[in-house]
Amino acid sequence: MPPTLKPVTEIKRHATEIIGQLQHDRAPILITERGKEAAVLLDVGTYRGMLQRLELLEVISRGEYAFLEGRSNPHGEVKARMSRRWAQ
Repeated sequence: MPPTLKPVTEIKRHATEIIGQLQHDRAPILITERGKEAAVLLDVGTYRGMLQRLELLEVISRGEYAFLEGRSNPHGEVKARMSRRWAQ
């Protein structure tokens, strides 16, 4: 969903209404200052979702690096270890 452009002066003047609309639409707002991009305003749910996705991507990236460096275990070994752990 493309962001809605709003100048910072409009945000200052109509913050409550803009936040209400943001919570309803969940569409990001790109805040401009003197005609240039300055910040992005997101609803909390979208922001938290982005953080969760970023965290997952970081975990995947660390796993890929570990694999490339040879720091991995065979499937059967991991499966046996997990079975022992979860059987308790």
